[in-house]
Amino acid sequence: MKVLIIGGVAAGTKTAAKLKRADRGLEVTILTKDQEISYAGCGLPYYVGGAIEDRADLVVNTPQQYEALTGVRVLVGREAVALEPKGKVVTAQNLQSGLNEQYPYDKLVIATGASSIIPPVEGVELEGVFTMRKPEDAIRARAYLQNRNVQRAVVVGGGFIGLEIAENLLAQGVAVTVVDFAGQVLPNVFDAEIAGYVKRHLEKKKIRVLTGTRVERLNGEEHVTSVTTSAGELPADLVVLSAGIRPNTEFLQDSGIEMVKGAIVTGKRLETNLPDVYAVGDCALVYNRITGEPQWSPMGSSANLEGRTLAQIIAGADKEYPGVLGTGVVKLPGLNGGRTGLTESQARAAGYEVISALAVTDDKAHYYPGSAFFITKLVADRQTHRLLGVQVLGPGAVDKMVDIAVMGLNMNARLEDFENADFAYAPPFSTAIHPFVQAVYVLLNKLNGDMTSMTPAEYAAGEAEGYRIIDVAPTSRIPGATFVNLTAVNGEIGGIGKDEKILIVCVRGKRAYFLQNRMRYYGYTHTVVLEGATTFNEIKQ
Repeated sequence: MKVLIIGGVAAGTKTAAKLKRADRGLEVTILTKDQEISYAGCGLPYYVGGAIEDRADLVVNTPQQYEALTGVRVLVGREAVALEPKGKVVTAQNLQSGLNEQYPYDKLVIATGASSIIPPVEGVELEGVFTMRKPEDAIRARAYLQNRNVQRAVVVGGGFIGLEIAENLLAQGVAVTVVDFAGQVLPNVFDAEIAGYVKRHLEKKKIRVLTGTRVERLNGEEHVTSVTTSAGELPADLVVLSAGIRPNTEFLQDSGIEMVKGAIVTGKRLETNLPDVYAVGDCALVYNRITGEPQWSPMGSSANLEGRTLAQIIAGADKEYPGVLGTGVVKLPGLNGGRTGLTESQARAAGYEVISALAVTDDKAHYYPGSAFFITKLVADRQTHRLLGVQVLGPGAVDKMVDIAVMGLNMNARLEDFENADFAYAPPFSTAIHPFVQAVYVLLNKLNGDMTSMTPAEYAAGEAEGYRIIDVAPTSRIPGATFVNLTAVNGEIGGIGKDEKILIVCVRGKRAYFLQNRMRYYGYTHTVVLEGATTFNEIKQ
């Protein structure tokens, strides 16, 4: 059987390698437009910043190494230009000779990936303007950075790659501005209040962030000197365009293959509507594992998983691809962020009766050197208590929090399933009750009525209007608020009416919950804890 794979990098090479392991007798061929078959796309910002020193480290395998390792035939410099599904033939242009070549197949896998979106504005062709998609992009950007005495940079796009390149430019002493047309950084990744915290943090680290801002023109004679935006003109010695990606599927327009916004529609076995044609990776539209709805999830991790699963299917295994959770993690200056599953806004749009809670916990024993915090937002279904998603921020290992949630989501876990989870504990690694479990306790307390609270999103929307703010931190921290010493509360609190609307605020949330518990006992009827406390929220008195 002849299996033809168009595209390499993650999905294509994984599919091909697994196919040859499953059945050494298969004739597997990869066609790729690029000279490099497998490279570390997610590592490009770190090469620009110098964390990855050697450019050779960006290349996972050369075509020759890959062929020898797997037995797969690799043809580089071949760009697919047409698919004829009835005759089962792909036409590709040999970029060296300029001639078209015909490649028949029994099974076809489309793994052509995606390319950077170039904003349709004047000046994108100037020197000093880069995308960040392939190794040569990072190599050219780093050389320009080192040779041109770059002082100021503008990054267009506040997604994962945009923020990572901003961090790495900052590490090189460059003054950085991030511009995004969306109303928040990391759109469709984090809920608005989590993204708002990220923006404030970046600005504290001296990365300027302009959201809701349109790029209108790049200026300069031969090399870029500034960027004109709807918020004004920004000086720039270097510009990185990271405004999103689009699937590389233009050659399929007349093939009859079903696509949505350029992404190839696939079924549970990663099949397309054309016989014996499959799609995986950044060019494929797959499914959300929770909702079952179509989802485009262009991530290197899911591309590898899709490729491995598809290889088993083509080799005869009776299995399906279960879908994606949109799991992701990002490194920022002094802060890491991770997420999986549905955000609160996505869960509401999917029809769930959503309840959420935001908890601030220690990330390891508070007395251990280097201990810090996790800010964890859990999203669940109010009726079933099923976990739907998590978003985590913190200076440390946010990935371990996200990965716990991934396993829970894979198993359709309810919050109660985590309540007595026996996670690993030692002071250098965690707290005695795991931080994830602590966050679950907060949401369960909210669900069962042991705690009445206000989310940061509700607070930002003005729902605390008319509330009296009680500051229950160890020492007074909120100007204008009523300070209450928690340890001295053993009865009614003088000067505070039992029917007053009271918002209780501490540093992280725990002391506020403790005070609410006592005040309820002593007859106070309308107390509300502010989730995230002063650690997360900007208190307006």
